[in-house]
Amino acid sequence: MKILLIGASRGLGYALAENMLQRGYQVVATGRAHSTGKLEQLAIRYPQQLTVESVDITEPQQVNALHQRLGNGQFDMLFVNAGVKNDDRETIADVSTDEFIRVMVTNALSPLRVIETFKDRVTSQGTIAVMSSGQGSITNNTNGNYEVYRGSKAALNMFMRSFAARNPDGRTLLLMAPGWVQTDMGGPEARLTIDESIPNLLNTIETYVGRTGLHYLDYLGRVVPW
Repeated sequence: MKILLIGASRGLGYALAENMLQRGYQVVATGRAHSTGKLEQLAIRYPQQLTVESVDITEPQQVNALHQRLGNGQFDMLFVNAGVKNDDRETIADVSTDEFIRVMVTNALSPLRVIETFKDRVTSQGTIAVMSSGQGSITNNTNGNYEVYRGSKAALNMFMRSFAARNPDGRTLLLMAPGWVQTDMGGPEARLTIDESIPNLLNTIETYVGRTGLHYLDYLGRVVPW
């Protein structure tokens, strides 16, 4: 299986890359400029399987340049892993406009721009997946915390729903919720370790290969309510 993995320089993305390589996948993995050191070390261990590229998905010209560099090759899966958050204590009442824009552009707009740009590189029966969050569920928002981050992931989910409606073909579309994981972003108090989340998340992705349409799932394959 040939994978294009966008956003793999650290945390969940790096763990995804490592697990995919361990399973024998051919992977093109990306990070932003000057952040791909760990990936390059990983490529030394998997020289026949891993290609490292650089792209900042918030810069459309860089996304287009990567599309050109990768030529006409086809991928079985495109996985877009991108995410930032603002200060957990900020609400809509006090978040700055610049910070709101930063979170929304990174978490919602840019992943869909990548998908729109690279959809022609995914095979007709392939998978397009994006890292969402359980916090993107409107149904599950019962405490109001992390509302800017929640809003960005809910927007991401909506944009993927629109993409699915506009592209009713044979491909599998996945919104993946990895759980609250101990990473730089998730923090040390998170409930799950990377090893508890990512291998299971990848198992779920593999289970859904060939199941057409859009699916919003957690790392154990449970359906997340919209």
